[in-house]
Amino acid sequence: MRKVFHSILLVVLLLSASSFTECYKQAGRGDALPKHIKTLAIPPFQNPSLRYKIEQRFTDAMIDEVLRRTRSLNVVSTAEGADAIMVGTIKYFTYRPVLIDDAGRARLFEITITAGLTLRDQTKNKIIFDNQNYIFRGEYEISGDPKTYFNEEGPAVDRLARDFAKSVMTTIMEGF
Repeated sequence: MRKVFHSILLVVLLLSASSFTECYKQAGRGDALPKHIKTLAIPPFQNPSLRYKIEQRFTDAMIDEVLRRTRSLNVVSTAEGADAIMVGTIKYFTYRPVLIDDAGRARLFEITITAGLTLRDQTKNKIIFDNQNYIFRGEYEISGDPKTYFNEEGPAVDRLARDFAKSVMTTIMEGF
């Protein structure tokens, strides 16, 4: 009787452990894109915010992240012949001072960018991913010494664009 109980307990333990390992394998695979997608078009993002060159920074960051994450995808800039297309829009760009020094000068600025992104499977005419309200924030500091002044807005936007691309690709590739 005791041997039978131990055998049953061992079988239950093995079955539950094997189901956990399968769950572990699923979590980090990163292959949520359909298998038939071999070419992805990423045309330049649209920029109704009218902020100079911001769409180029976000488009470049997205292309770099796609190439880094999915080595098997061919990335092109036009939709003709592509299996899927990623369309992005920089809707709003704002920056505001968040820290003012004793002399009343702004030292720390916050950048807020609102973007929209859609990934569409062109062969099946189906939306794979759509989020039209991505909000990303970043900060940059201005030096108090006029001799060492450097406008940090450009590098801050580049950091924001990279973070945006990483977030989007993680969401798409992991199937969240």
